[in-house]
Amino acid sequence: MLQHHIEACAKVPNMKEILLIGFYQPNEELNRFLLNAQQEFKISIRYLQEYAALGTGGGIYHFRDQIVSGSPEAFFVLNADVCSAFPLTEMLSFQKEHGEPNSFVILGTTANRKQSMNYGCIVENEESNEVLHYVEKPSTFVSDIINCGIYLFNPDIFQHIGAVFQKNQQDMLLEEPTNGWHRAEAIRLEQDIFTALAGQGKLYVYKTLSFWSQIKSAGSAIYASRLYLNQYHTTHPERLASNKEGGPKITGNVYIHPTANIDPTAVLGPNVSIGTGVTIGAGVRVRESIILHGANLQDHCCVLNSIVGWDSTIGKWARVEGTPSDPNPNDPYAKIDSETLFREGKLTPSITILGCNVTIPSEVIILNSIVLPHKDLNRGFKNQIIL
Repeated sequence: MLQHHIEACAKVPNMKEILLIGFYQPNEELNRFLLNAQQEFKISIRYLQEYAALGTGGGIYHFRDQIVSGSPEAFFVLNADVCSAFPLTEMLSFQKEHGEPNSFVILGTTANRKQSMNYGCIVENEESNEVLHYVEKPSTFVSDIINCGIYLFNPDIFQHIGAVFQKNQQDMLLEEPTNGWHRAEAIRLEQDIFTALAGQGKLYVYKTLSFWSQIKSAGSAIYASRLYLNQYHTTHPERLASNKEGGPKITGNVYIHPTANIDPTAVLGPNVSIGTGVTIGAGVRVRESIILHGANLQDHCCVLNSIVGWDSTIGKWARVEGTPSDPNPNDPYAKIDSETLFREGKLTPSITILGCNVTIPSEVIILNSIVLPHKDLNRGFKNQIIL
């Protein structure tokens, strides 16, 4: 997911540095990923760990000295759980053409009337594109323009966040001591900052017509992969596999890492991503799936609407299948719904997910299930979480 964010940022002219801010403990995989990304994109990339979950506003305010240390004219803030074409250079041009030099820009897109209430809703001045009103997840319809979680700021934003921080500190002094979860530095960018800035001539919305989706669940990851592969068809066709003599049969958009070993009788696609060191045997069928590095798909197995984890093995003639959770294809403004894991006490049918190092035996069916890492299954499962 982050690879696409970093690639988009690296393309922006005069981009000096990329900072990843999060609450998660850095590990060997993350450090290796950042090192490889630095070498590939020739730009400084650092991970800054919060001492607690501070929210988007609180996170950038906590590390404001790091952000402004190079005296940047402007900086982008991108939520990690979105997929997009990331029109960052267009947002820069838009900022120069609209509003004051010190204005802030939100990337917006159009959603249908019902789904818009699941997002931050923006009411704009149609002539100037100024944000007149902002409401986060309203209970009634406000606007069909929604917040994409991608922003263009300048250092002036820290004055507005600082004012909220000061107010939070004063409120905490007046309140009774809490359990520590309510911190003055925990600041929500959307509710605490944008709502107050709307209508003051400082906040503008740039509406994109290109693709955008949230990635709130594993099911939406496969949909996001489809959107990126479809983008590659236009922007990087060389990254997509094609039908070649002695190679597997390719249908639609398929990405295959050069280190993958695939039998020529396999059929892949549409919308398949094959990671490093994957082995795919004779007669295997893969569709609408993500196969992560080191996985082994043995002869004649079938993988549909699934994510296969690192170093997992699927036995011969086994079938691993999930249920897609795509947006309504007949509505151009429909977004993917963030399904809850359970509905009426039952697991919601969704894609099948195999954690790392999972072994699926031969001739079984795994349907709409989630298998946690390091499981060695001995039979088929349907609509279950295998702990």
